[in-house]
Amino acid sequence: MNRTRLLTRGLGLGIVAAAVATTTALGTPDVTKVRVEHALAPTFANLYVQQAAILGVPGITVEGTAASAACDRGGPKVADVGSGADWICMVTFHDHHGTVQTGTFELQVKAEAAYVAGGPSKLIGLVTITDKSGKDVPNPVFEFDGSLNPDQ
Repeated sequence: MNRTRLLTRGLGLGIVAAAVATTTALGTPDVTKVRVEHALAPTFANLYVQQAAILGVPGITVEGTAASAACDRGGPKVADVGSGADWICMVTFHDHHGTVQTGTFELQVKAEAAYVAGGPSKLIGLVTITDKSGKDVPNPVFEFDGSLNPDQ
């Protein structure tokens, strides 16, 4: 091969690598509405059960919360795919009284399929809660991390 052909091939590979890097940086279709919803609901339910245990509320189970999530990214003009700090999810669940509750959670979803979620303090409490022994402890549901299931 001559030098010009090698340079052209190298340039072509560089363009392909740049395109892959750009696609990854923008968020891949690996972050989808369904994957976000399927990750958020069980994570929330598990943490809600943990919060109930901290507060000394008996009988709260993941199944009993019946948590579900309905998510949207950036409103109706933005496709519900990709990473970003503009994911909004409505989480619906049964509280410790059996009452159906719904709250808006804001999510920052990263390209590597990890997320940080924060919910409404009126519904899930403040950043710290008082445990059953009277100590102030972090509220596990106030803000939490999670990850999307790679198999969904």
